[in-house]
Amino acid sequence: MTPDSPKILIVDDEPNICQSCVKILSKQDYDVRFALNGFDALKMMEEIPFDVIVTDLKMSRLGGMELLSRVKETYPDTRVVVITGYASVASAVEVMKMGAFDYLPKPFTPHELRAVVFQALSEKETQQQNQDLMTHLEKKKTTSHQLIGSSPKILKVISMVEKVAPTDSTVLVYGESGTGKELISRAVHVNSRRNKNVFFAVDCGTLSENRLESELFGHVKGAFTGAHKSKDGILSLADGGTVFLDEISNISLEVQSKLLRFLETREFLPLGGTALTKVNLRLIFATNTNLETMVNKGLFREDFYYRIFVYPIMLPPLRERKMDILPIAYHFIKQFCRSMDKSITGVEDSAAGRLLAFDWPGNVRQLRNVIERAVILCEKDAISTADLPLLGEIGGLDNLVEYTPATNEELKQVKKDIRRKAVQKVEKNFLLNALIKNDWNVTHTAEKTGFQRTNFQSLMKKHGIKLPKRESD
Repeated sequence: MTPDSPKILIVDDEPNICQSCVKILSKQDYDVRFALNGFDALKMMEEIPFDVIVTDLKMSRLGGMELLSRVKETYPDTRVVVITGYASVASAVEVMKMGAFDYLPKPFTPHELRAVVFQALSEKETQQQNQDLMTHLEKKKTTSHQLIGSSPKILKVISMVEKVAPTDSTVLVYGESGTGKELISRAVHVNSRRNKNVFFAVDCGTLSENRLESELFGHVKGAFTGAHKSKDGILSLADGGTVFLDEISNISLEVQSKLLRFLETREFLPLGGTALTKVNLRLIFATNTNLETMVNKGLFREDFYYRIFVYPIMLPPLRERKMDILPIAYHFIKQFCRSMDKSITGVEDSAAGRLLAFDWPGNVRQLRNVIERAVILCEKDAISTADLPLLGEIGGLDNLVEYTPATNEELKQVKKDIRRKAVQKVEKNFLLNALIKNDWNVTHTAEKTGFQRTNFQSLMKKHGIKLPKRESD
C-alpha cells in the first residue's frame, strides 16, 4: 500500500462484516478503513478523501440511505456501493435513483465485492480524467501543427521533433497507417527555420512511376507525349521550404536513384531537360512498411535506405498510448464544433470509457472519423454512447467487423486484430466453461481438456482468469 493507494471505507454496524471486507479488499493494495455507523463514516470523510464507500443499507445510527444522500451532496465524486441483507427490487431501484454506483445483496462473495469496488474506482478514474481534460483544454488552445498527448511514447516523439526541427537533417517517420505521420512532418517544418516557406505533401502511393517523377522533378516541353508545355516540379516550387514524401515504399528503384542523387547534390534534372536545377529544401520521408525487409528482398535500394535513415522517428499506434485518446478526441470535438456551429462541451463518462477501451486499428484517423460522426449525431451538450454506434461493445468483434479500412495497410491490421480478438474470445470462453464444469479445480480441468497443468495455468494468466475465493478466504 502506498500514499496514492485508492481509499475505501466500509460502513456496517456488524464488526465481523467490516473486518471481513477489510481483509478481502486489503489484498488488492487498497487503503481500507471501516466505521460502525453512518455518523462515524461522515466524521472520517472530513479527514480522509475516500474514493469508494461500501455501506450497509440498514443500520441503527444513520442508515445507508441517509449516508448515501449526504455523501452525494457533500462529496459528489465519491462512489457509493450499497450492501444489504434486505434485498429487494424496490430498495435497489431507490438507491440507484439516489445516485448509488451499485447495489450488492448479502451474502456476496469476495470476488463480487472486489469486482464492484474495482468497477467503481475505474469509473471514478475515467470521470476525473475527463474533468481534468476539459479544464486543461479550456486553458490551452491547440493548432493544427501541435502534437497532442502526454504519454511517455508521444513525449519521446515530441522531444525528437524539437531536437531535429532546427537542423536541415533528413527525417524518416515510421508508423502504422493513420498514426499521424504527416502531422509529425508538419511539426518538424513549423518548428524549423523554413517555417515561413512552403510545405509540400506528396502521397507516393497514389501516383504512377512516370507521374511521380514528373510531379517531383518537373519536365520540359516535348519531354513525353502530352507534354505540351514545360512544368516546374514540386522540388522547384518548394525551394526554401520542406517536401514531405509519404509511402515511400511505393517509389520505383529508378526514382529512388534520382532522389538519392538529389540528396547528395541538391541538384536535379527535369524530365527531358539538359540543365541542372539547384534548390535548397528539406526532405522528410514516411512509411508504414519495414524498409529493411524490402532492402533484403531487393525491392528498395540499400544506398537510398541508408541515406534517408539519418533521423528515424517511430510513431506509436494509438492503442499503445491510451492516455492520449481523450485529449485527441477533445481536440477534434472543438474542431468539428467550430465547423458545424455546435456547442458540445464534453464527453459523458460512459462514452469516454468506451473510447478508452477501443483498440483503434485505424489509429488517429479512425478516431477523427468517429468523433466527426459523433458530433453530427450529438443532440445534447455532451457526447454519449448513443453517438458512438460503430464502436459497438468494446472488446468485441463487432467494432472491427463494422469498421471499413481506407488502405491496404489498414485492411491488414484490421484482419490481424479480428483474428487475435476471435482467438482470445474463444480461448477465454473455453477456459471459463471448462473451469465451471470442473468446479474451478485446475488440475481436474487440465486433465479433462488434455492440457498440461502448467500450460493451462499460463493460458489462465494470459486471460486474467483467477480462481474465485471461498468465503473463508
